[in-house]
Amino acid sequence: MSKTTKFLLRASVGFLTIVVSVIIFAYWLVGTLKKDHLFTKGIELTTPGELPYLANDSIHHRGKILAVVTSHAIMGKSGKPTGYELSELARAYYVFVANGFEVDVASPKGGEAPIVVDDDDMGIYDYAFLNDAVAQSKINTTIRIEHVNPEEYQAVYFIGGKGAMFDFPNNSSIQKLIAEYYENGKVIGAVCHGPAALVNVTLSNGSSLLEGKKTSSFTNTEEFFLIPDASDIFPFMLQDKLVENGAVFQEGKMYLENVAIDGNLVTGQNPWSTWLVAESIIEQLGHTPKSREKTPEENAIRILKAYEASGYPQALEEMDGLTQEGRLVRRGVIAVHGIVAAMNLELGKMINLIRLLSHLN
Repeated sequence: MSKTTKFLLRASVGFLTIVVSVIIFAYWLVGTLKKDHLFTKGIELTTPGELPYLANDSIHHRGKILAVVTSHAIMGKSGKPTGYELSELARAYYVFVANGFEVDVASPKGGEAPIVVDDDDMGIYDYAFLNDAVAQSKINTTIRIEHVNPEEYQAVYFIGGKGAMFDFPNNSSIQKLIAEYYENGKVIGAVCHGPAALVNVTLSNGSSLLEGKKTSSFTNTEEFFLIPDASDIFPFMLQDKLVENGAVFQEGKMYLENVAIDGNLVTGQNPWSTWLVAESIIEQLGHTPKSREKTPEENAIRILKAYEASGYPQALEEMDGLTQEGRLVRRGVIAVHGIVAAMNLELGKMINLIRLLSHLN
């Protein structure tokens, strides 16, 4: 057998081994993720009245919060549909309601707002929102932003979704509302692409709202990972634009919870930051957020943050503590981070996250 033949044979065996390994891993991963359905089965029928967070220990009316969503339905020249992210509205909406605040929803154009639903990330609060007649009426008949009476609300919260990159930044009514709220000490919150509302806001003294402010948003790293040609699709890269306007940008780990608070300005990095952004808004309004059982997704994020901070042993300890308390962990969240690690050639991290998933089984 010639050297060339031997080389080709060994290469073929190596390639076949890799293929078989990938198939086995994929089969195992699918089986692992199916276990998430054990606690998500039937939740699509959830109604708000079935959420203990809302039903128990009700809080008296404290005022109103304005939530603002995009009216933009097409993602630039890509032609792909976009809109507001359901989870970034639904989860914050129920935090506000549970803590005694009525929520109105506004948008640049008013009327029915375009929605983005990520089926893989849907949780009990997201389905409850879709089955909530009051909430659906508000999102289907949003207030045109220029018709909003600013005096009615104690805070404003800008929801993300890639559509916000197109119709938030240059809307004069949004700019006026934000400047007025900031200068009057009212709370301004935004998450993911929602901080696009802040980029062109000028205060009465002529300075940028963002000058010297600790701020976060969906990062360049997160954006380019999902959309390699993002700089051609969006009018600007959000992280870059915030920095250009003087923000002290606080970048957290990729696709993990991260919130920046600077006085009455609260901004979150990505959809996984929604819960903390909403509860931070409640705190900035002077209240202690109502106690809430953390979701399986949040528990997974907690484990991942422990891994990023202190490595596998600490993450395993965090996981053991949660499972011993009977807390559910959404495996899919950890699996996605494992896939991201593999795509970034962080093989050690990928293996450790697989080990964590195996420990959950």
